[in-house]
Amino acid sequence: MDEPDYSLAGKTAMITGASQGIGKQIAETFAASGVDVAICSRSADRVGPVAEAINESESESRAVAIECNVRDRKQVRAFVDETVDVFGDIDILVNNAGGEFVAPFEDISENGWKTVVDLNLHSVVHCLQLAGEVMRAGNGGSIVTLSSVNGQHAAPGESHYGAAKAALIRLTETVATEWAEDGIRVNCVAPGIIQTPGVADTLGIEREDMPPRQKTDRRIGHPEEVADVVHFLASPAASFITGETITVDGVPRAGNTISQDLGLE
Repeated sequence: MDEPDYSLAGKTAMITGASQGIGKQIAETFAASGVDVAICSRSADRVGPVAEAINESESESRAVAIECNVRDRKQVRAFVDETVDVFGDIDILVNNAGGEFVAPFEDISENGWKTVVDLNLHSVVHCLQLAGEVMRAGNGGSIVTLSSVNGQHAAPGESHYGAAKAALIRLTETVATEWAEDGIRVNCVAPGIIQTPGVADTLGIEREDMPPRQKTDRRIGHPEEVADVVHFLASPAASFITGETITVDGVPRAGNTISQDLGLE
């Protein structure tokens, strides 16, 4: 009988936006599975402790923290180069860095629009092209990009963010097709509302007021539930999956109960 192969032991992963929330959890999940991780954030002070905790854990994986503003192509190049210098190769790339602010479309300035699109879309282009050079020249690998359910359907107040996240889905499909012959799989994960510091700040609530992990009919998820899907897509068990977007949103659009759950109505 065939047994599914979820093992990533001995691989090296680059993960952007890993100082907190989903990116931090992905780094920790990978490290627990024997993956060496190179992680970045705009602030070394914020991402450094994540790498330190991994290196001090019982895992045999190694972690290196690198300060990198993914909007800056030169800094992304340095991130890629240091990852290769430390670990020798890149097997997995996780494009997680992103951000937003909530505003009606008519109130979003040109600078505000460009800032959000630059962070959520152009940064991924930098990472794909520069890390992709290494992966295509080597033994291929797996790339997972974090989109959002707001890139799959209307998201009032988040037109700039939704547009960028929708573009990531089409970009994923196209690059997956172009790089298939290089042995690289490219997939996307579209989380719904996930219990992270960033989501709490966006919703304007205290982080301790976020609801606990419950059953599948809840309207909020947890970072580890996203990290597990990313791990699966990066693993050999997903060897016949590429160019796809996996939605991680609990019960699909079962009614907008999140506002009630969080006491926002």
